[in-house]
Amino acid sequence: MDRFDALLKEASTHIAAASSMPALNELRVTYLGKNSAIIQALAGLRNLEGEAKKEAGARVNEVRTQLDHQIRQKQEVLEAEALAAQLAREAIDVTLPARPIRQGAVHPLMQVAEEALAIFASMGFRLADGPDIEDEYHNFTALNIPETHPARQLHDTFYLQGLQYLLRTHTSPVQIRAMKAGEPPFSLVSFGRTYRSDWDATHTPMFHQIEGLVVGKDIAMAHLKGCLQEFVSRFFGVSNVPIRLRPHYFPFTEPSAELDVQCQRDGKHLKVGEGDSWMELLGCGMVHPAVLHHAGVPEGYQGFAFGMGVERLAMVKYGIGDLRAFFENDVRWLEGYGAPAQRAPAIPERR
Repeated sequence: MDRFDALLKEASTHIAAASSMPALNELRVTYLGKNSAIIQALAGLRNLEGEAKKEAGARVNEVRTQLDHQIRQKQEVLEAEALAAQLAREAIDVTLPARPIRQGAVHPLMQVAEEALAIFASMGFRLADGPDIEDEYHNFTALNIPETHPARQLHDTFYLQGLQYLLRTHTSPVQIRAMKAGEPPFSLVSFGRTYRSDWDATHTPMFHQIEGLVVGKDIAMAHLKGCLQEFVSRFFGVSNVPIRLRPHYFPFTEPSAELDVQCQRDGKHLKVGEGDSWMELLGCGMVHPAVLHHAGVPEGYQGFAFGMGVERLAMVKYGIGDLRAFFENDVRWLEGYGAPAQRAPAIPERR
């Protein structure tokens, strides 16, 4: 029995002093392995008889149980120490400043579109939408564009599937579809991509348009001018911007006009609302009776329509000189002209 007490004391000292898991595993093999003194003592019990065998067996099992318990406790201590050391190595100081995150910005085109659409929404216009791929009827015929018009030619329009379909050359087909699907009166505005075969500093093969349509009874040119006067003043942030309507020709309006805004040119800078110069901004006019007929609008109704290029609005408002810059994805340019996302007004709901 004294031999087992000495073994327990010796093993306990070594287990307490173990500083790593490999060292503890070696002690486990030494004191509890199949060649250990404990196992040999258990094997020697066969040579004892009676009470001596019973007492020796009980003592051997007690020592083995104590050593196994001590080793397990030491293992838990070593594992906790290893975890604490790992956490200390991998600790993050949350009091340090975070790494700078590059902030995005709203593209000038989307910013201008959202500003313009929000203004029209506050004036009672509802947003209408239509497909980018159109047929000739909605894109040309229903808009009173004759078959001999240059816009119908291959050099100006992107045709698809054997000339049966095309990429819309303006957003005006949206007005036709909206009028055919509903009943007057109408007060609609549309926004979207349009496509024409052209590419230079002032033209791109894909660009964006905003178009408005008002149809009702007793609608006159004066309503058109008042609507556009309000829009231009609010968009440029200048009260009562001087505007003028110059006679023009569009197949889908009669009479037709181009709207000019008064401005002052100072080198590369342009100021709207002052000076002695004029700049063309958009096209407009009273809806041609043939267009109303194609759209199924009953007799007794008339209306006005207008259309503007979003890129042109952005170039005028922000002094951008080259249209191609909008689509070149130059991050430096976007950082200079982009708007913070929280400043972008909400686009009115489409229908």
